Amino acid sequence: MRRVTLFVNGSPRNGKVVAVYGTLSDLLSVASSKLGIKATSVYNGKGGLIDDIALIRDDDVLFVCEGEPFIDPQTDGRAQEELTGSHTDWLTLNVGGRYFTTTRSTLVNKEPDSMLAHMFKDKDAWGNKQDPRGAFLIDRSPEYFEPILNYLRHGQLIVNDGINLLGRYCLYDSVLSVVAFKHLFQQNSQPAEDHSPISRKEFVRFLLATPTKSELRCQGLNFSGADLSRLDLRYINFKMANLSRCNLAHANLCCANLERADLSGSVLDCANLQGVKMLCSNAEGASLKGCNFEDPSGLKANLEGANLKGVDMEGSQMTGINLRVATLKNAKLKNCNLRGATLAGTDLENCDLSGCDLQEANLRGSNVKGAIFEEMLTPLHMSQSVR
Repeated sequence: MRRVTLFVNGSPRNGKVVAVYGTLSDLLSVASSKLGIKATSVYNGKGGLIDDIALIRDDDVLFVCEGEPFIDPQTDGRAQEELTGSHTDWLTLNVGGRYFTTTRSTLVNKEPDSMLAHMFKDKDAWGNKQDPRGAFLIDRSPEYFEPILNYLRHGQLIVNDGINLLGRYCLYDSVLSVVAFKHLFQQNSQPAEDHSPISRKEFVRFLLATPTKSELRCQGLNFSGADLSRLDLRYINFKMANLSRCNLAHANLCCANLERADLSGSVLDCANLQGVKMLCSNAEGASLKGCNFEDPSGLKANLEGANLKGVDMEGSQMTGINLRVATLKNAKLKNCNLRGATLAGTDLENCDLSGCDLQEANLRGSNVKGAIFEEMLTPLHMSQSVR
């Protein structure tokens, strides 16, 4: 019985001693099993191709390959391994024509549930395709891939300002895991040490990195002066957040939690505020013209105890709204629909309620000193305003 030592092509390490029997195909099958590769040919130590098992002698040292040319382990074996990444921890990736060299552990360990980890944790797990240089092909933009690779290397997200925001997060969605999304969100959602306000650009990152069905927690964050207009902000928790002087025009704040939030001086014109919670919030001097508080499903907006001094809510739909013990001193409520609204104990001093629909509204105990009730759509009965 003859025995030989088998090595992977170009590598002088991790050899396997096997018995030679049967045909050359039998030897290749044993080599594939022992070395974990798809063996197709065998070379001797001088690079000679062995095509007949009778040429093999006892104690020969043989090099098994998967179809690539013979690589002398004494010269360029290491360089070839680094290029192909076939049997070493080093890999070369061809991403959109640009080459990146990294380690398998970098691609696998940081985010084990990501697409990259599934591609490279096991050899040929996804049938990886390689270019003529042996680099693994990935059909993605290299500009967007580089920040991801750096994130996998050292855990810090560093992105050039010139990279498109939407394209970057679309790529994250395709190569990183949900765990990575959460990490990136938590990393970027922390308030700055100097408590500087969060910008629209930063907030859009949060929105894009968060599933639409999950609640985004923005409790106590500082958005002062930010432009958040026309954004989908449904169900977001803004409790005790600083939204002063924000532009929220045409934003969708359906069922958002704005309890005790600071909205002073903000612009919410034409915003969707169905079912919004604004208990004890401060919206003094804010503009809420043409807003919709009315939810067809019956869910009522709750502004109980809110500070709405001097707000402009002209033309807003507020059927069934709860404004109990709220302060609306000097507010403009012209042409508002306040049918069935709860205004008990509300301070309406010097309010302009001209053209309002107050049918079935509860005004018991409210302060209507100096309020204007001209051109009312429906008569205002004393029973509505007497305790």
